[in-house]
Amino acid sequence: MSESTYRFFKRDISWLSFNERVLLEARDERLPVYERIKFLSIYSSNLEEFYKIRVSGYHSSLLESINRDESVEEALNTISEINSIVTEHEREYNAIFNEMILPELKRNGIVLYQTHEVEPFHQAYVEQYFNEEVFPYLQPMIIQKDVIHSFIQDGRIYQAISLQAKKKKREAMDAGEYIYALMKIPYTKIPRFVELPPHAGNHYIIFIDDVIKANLASVFPGYDIVDCFSIKISRDADFSLESEDQKDIAEKILRKVRKRKIGAVTRFQYDQAMPDYFLQYLREAYEIEEEELLPSGKYLNLADLADLPNPVGDSLKQKLPPPLRVPELETNSSILRVLRKQDVLLHFPYQSFDYLLRFLMEAAFDPKVLEIKVTQYRVAENSAVINSLISAAKNGKKVTVFVELKARFDEVNNYLTSELMQQAGVKIIYSLPGLKVHAKLAYVRKRSNDPSDPIKGYAYLGTGNFNEKTARIYSDKGLLTSNKEIIRDIDEVFRVLEGHPYTNEFQHLLVTQFNMLSSIHAMIDREIEQVKNGGIGHIILKMNSLEDKGVISALYRASEAGVKIDLIIRGICCLIPGQPFSKNITVTRIVDAYLEHSRVWYFFNGGEENIYLTSADWMQRNLHRRVEVAFPVYAERIKREIIDILKIQLVDNQSAVWVDENLRNRFKRDEKRDDELPVRAQQAVYEYLKKSTGQ
Repeated sequence: MSESTYRFFKRDISWLSFNERVLLEARDERLPVYERIKFLSIYSSNLEEFYKIRVSGYHSSLLESINRDESVEEALNTISEINSIVTEHEREYNAIFNEMILPELKRNGIVLYQTHEVEPFHQAYVEQYFNEEVFPYLQPMIIQKDVIHSFIQDGRIYQAISLQAKKKKREAMDAGEYIYALMKIPYTKIPRFVELPPHAGNHYIIFIDDVIKANLASVFPGYDIVDCFSIKISRDADFSLESEDQKDIAEKILRKVRKRKIGAVTRFQYDQAMPDYFLQYLREAYEIEEEELLPSGKYLNLADLADLPNPVGDSLKQKLPPPLRVPELETNSSILRVLRKQDVLLHFPYQSFDYLLRFLMEAAFDPKVLEIKVTQYRVAENSAVINSLISAAKNGKKVTVFVELKARFDEVNNYLTSELMQQAGVKIIYSLPGLKVHAKLAYVRKRSNDPSDPIKGYAYLGTGNFNEKTARIYSDKGLLTSNKEIIRDIDEVFRVLEGHPYTNEFQHLLVTQFNMLSSIHAMIDREIEQVKNGGIGHIILKMNSLEDKGVISALYRASEAGVKIDLIIRGICCLIPGQPFSKNITVTRIVDAYLEHSRVWYFFNGGEENIYLTSADWMQRNLHRRVEVAFPVYAERIKREIIDILKIQLVDNQSAVWVDENLRNRFKRDEKRDDELPVRAQQAVYEYLKKSTGQ
């Protein structure tokens, strides 16, 4: 079959399948109720960013002045398809929340009010709380057509209220004669959830939305309250600085970030119980288009469920196991001394991120260390990593940090952190024109006594960010090494990032813009040749997203040739399984307590088994518009460890699903044979590492 006849899932429709899988985790009654609530929150947060970034692109296509790949008709059709799928997911969301989560909370003595009409024993408290804590911050305004109104802020919940003057007779009023008002919930001043006094052994919680709704008569004296519904607008938060040059790039990015709050509307969410006449009035007043409408439930911004109070305690939360020790690093006071003898692979969060912090801090004070270079993509607030680098600079080391200011939604934090480092004497390099630097590298250069071989030291290469907060919940891998050949390649990567001409070919690392894409195709072709010559071809790929049509086509060709391909893809997967051209390909998706974030490539290679770890997903942006690095694993013990973990993940029959040819998430546990033992990969990986390290 020719490449032109291969088929692919739409990227954003595939992403919705992933977000549905997150939602399904909230349905799993085997999980503690607050773990399920966490997944409801994640689903909502994911969807908010999706509309700000991805859906905004389709809205841009509706403007003739913006030239994009798809036509206006194609963009409208995609928006319609997205909204239709999301509407169905929202129904599922509300069913899970109302029919499963709320009753489960109640069984555990927690009542989350779903109405502003509270029990008599709470009425006085709610009224007092409103008067003392809420009322001073409210700023209601009357909405009139053809009048410029206050701007509706991105991502904020507003209450739209219909009123009628008490002096008018109700029977003389019709919908067109109502007065309409809008009021923002002042979430920066008050919590979204209010804990009420316990009663009869139960704990009570109420949405701040309902506290306000119960007291609207105090806000609008002289009016009868007819109706009150929540609305929310999501705005275009995407912007591109890919082609910006280095000059003043920080100020340009910060200027763009400030404009996010006033971006074009991409979604108008409203309570689906809102009458048509009310919705039509708001649409006309705020110029909301049909394709921007998305009916939703009574409560919006349910990403806030992450902050739902838990008055009962740990019994209703997921209990995560403590991080495992790494014996070779525990029994030696110097990590650098260990690395002179062997490579060490860290598995986060199964093992502690503190080992990486110890590595950087030891380098900061080692008298033989001359220089430290690090890439930073998403920086934790009050970062211990940054503190280590600042300590190194203050201790006389030359420290260079490449800060990617174009890391979406982390631009301001990255900028402020880089300013802090600069004040301590750290050299900061901002971004590259046309590219995002996504590679996760640290290079510690030590003094060399051999003038002909100045490149000596230690390195850390990772699949995830230098971020101790996300390292507690993201499943990633990091390699600590003193391998001279790899360090020579890392030195060349940093030379390129610092603006020096590319002089030495990469011998071991695969680097985008240089040799990564060609190497990927060569390794796939090698598996095809193995099968053609009567051998075995096997590829295992674990990553977050698979979207690039070029590499997917190469996988299709390998499947047609008879290569067995196992994909473990958490998010976007544009490859369609179950087709004649993909009959040898399976797609597994794992969603569990930790976010599966590591990227691992396995190629059988006639039994020699090549393993690469990397920061790169196989997406257009990663392979063509970013600086990414894939690094080989040479130590046989570590290689075997990674292969064993991949095999565990492939046989997961508890948290894993098959992604089928219709983008459905088919739970493997529903298809498990009776004689199969249950395997939950994240628990099994923890036990595997625990056993292999003798703990």
